[in-house]
Amino acid sequence: NDHGAEVLNKLQPFEEHAPMPTPTGHTTAIRATKVIGTSVKDTSGEKIGRVEDLVLDKQSNSILFAVVGFGGLLGVGEKFHPLPWAVLNYDEDEDAYVVPYTKDELKSAPHDSITELTKNDGVPYRDQSFAFYKVDQYWT
Repeated sequence: NDHGAEVLNKLQPFEEHAPMPTPTGHTTAIRATKVIGTSVKDTSGEKIGRVEDLVLDKQSNSILFAVVGFGGLLGVGEKFHPLPWAVLNYDEDEDAYVVPYTKDELKSAPHDSITELTKNDGVPYRDQSFAFYKVDQYWT
């Protein structure tokens, strides 16, 4: 079909499109593989954990929360915290997500095993984490 080829020829290559920044200057889209494994630091630059997983809300096409692992050695004794995506701010200089909380503040935050965090579609821990971190509830 000549019409399809004509339309394709008019499209610009992906690389030529400028990224669309969020209010903090970050692009609005990111691959999960770039997020998982990224360090998480507090505002003093101390590494306090890393992103272990992302929990997706398939009905609203949103991220329920990021699962951030804190403490432990090789997964033993590690605590998994559901953090609202909005509290993770990527800092290129730190090569990490920086959160506005200290390690001590996070000790009292909601946490559990990854299995427990995702029970009942993750809703109980989503609700707890958004309330704890005082983040606007995107689903209301």
